[in-house]
Amino acid sequence: MKFRFTIAVVGVLIVVLFFSGCTSTTPPVQTQTPVPTTPAVTLTPTPTPVPFPNALALNEYATFGSGNEQGTATVYKFEVKSDYNWTSPSWNSPAQQQASQPLGLQRGYNTEKPQAGNVFLFVYVRVLNTGTNAVYAPSAQQFVVSNDGKVYNYTSVRSSDVTIDGVTGTQYDYQIGRGGTVGYVQPGESNAADGYLIYEIPASFTPATTYVVSNLDYKTQAVWRLG
Repeated sequence: MKFRFTIAVVGVLIVVLFFSGCTSTTPPVQTQTPVPTTPAVTLTPTPTPVPFPNALALNEYATFGSGNEQGTATVYKFEVKSDYNWTSPSWNSPAQQQASQPLGLQRGYNTEKPQAGNVFLFVYVRVLNTGTNAVYAPSAQQFVVSNDGKVYNYTSVRSSDVTIDGVTGTQYDYQIGRGGTVGYVQPGESNAADGYLIYEIPASFTPATTYVVSNLDYKTQAVWRLG
């Protein structure tokens, strides 16, 4: 009798222990799902468009005209000056000075200075007649400088006999005999129009992004990059 009672007690304990294990209050292990990471986005800067992608280099020639009236033109070099000294027999004469300069006579060299923050850009132009007849020559006004979206016109010297210290030659438009208006160039190397044009532009300009643009005739435009 005692033996059966003992077995019954043991059985009850086993059942209690069994159910106690199944109803354990220990929380189950939580498995975290990894959050996907977004890869970093690298922004590529948009390149600045080149205004004249087919621009010629310095000393490259552009052809204009047709038939027996043909020519070539080039911009072959440039110089930058913070100021320049010049003289002129006619400008420095007493009559010219009294008519134009209320401050009195100036002898010898005169100093030309740009506005604050600017420099003088000397551009050298050459136009050659390669035909057999006289060819129309683009005027000085047809050569402009383009930089940073702005266009600059040339500034004329006082007269055809101006001499600039350290600069050889004369202003281009006087080479074609009209002082800034339309002229003609005769055939042959010896008759080429070769001279400088002066532009006042910001001192911060960069040659690689500065261009000389010219409408050589009614259907031909040429562009040269300075650097």
